[in-house]
Amino acid sequence: MSHTRHCSTQLFSAVLFTLLFNPAFAADDLAAIEQKFIGNWELVTYFTFPAQGDAREMNYTGSLIYDEFGNMYGQGMPIDLPERAAQSSEQLSAGFAYWGTVSYDLDNKIVTHHVKGSAIRPQWVGGDNIRHFEFVDDTLQLSLKDAEGRITGTLTWRRLK
Repeated sequence: MSHTRHCSTQLFSAVLFTLLFNPAFAADDLAAIEQKFIGNWELVTYFTFPAQGDAREMNYTGSLIYDEFGNMYGQGMPIDLPERAAQSSEQLSAGFAYWGTVSYDLDNKIVTHHVKGSAIRPQWVGGDNIRHFEFVDDTLQLSLKDAEGRITGTLTWRRLK
């Protein structure tokens, strides 16, 4: 191999290494992902996927907010909860409502909700809700997985404009 070609190969390798492993580029990727999350989202669909049987639409309504300070607020409930509550003499609650901070694992496409508070699910406080994320067109899909890595639920959110 000629000296010039060898130097060109070394230069290309050095540039490629810098691009792939430069923390500044990783920070740029993180900033871009954070920007994609920021905003108000409405729940479009919520499906669960039992180990046996067909996918099940949960018929939920909900709201999700990510702010520019690294916080999140999410809530959802069955659409028919008000009717069920009207037919009951007991106080009914169902769904989810919690808030906290967020962190991202870009390599695995994970957003973690570090739960600071939840009136409906107090057992979540102090824990982490791990969601596998994917942006598809104008939606954000957040999926839950079991210990074996099988998707057990997917919530699809649409950005409010």
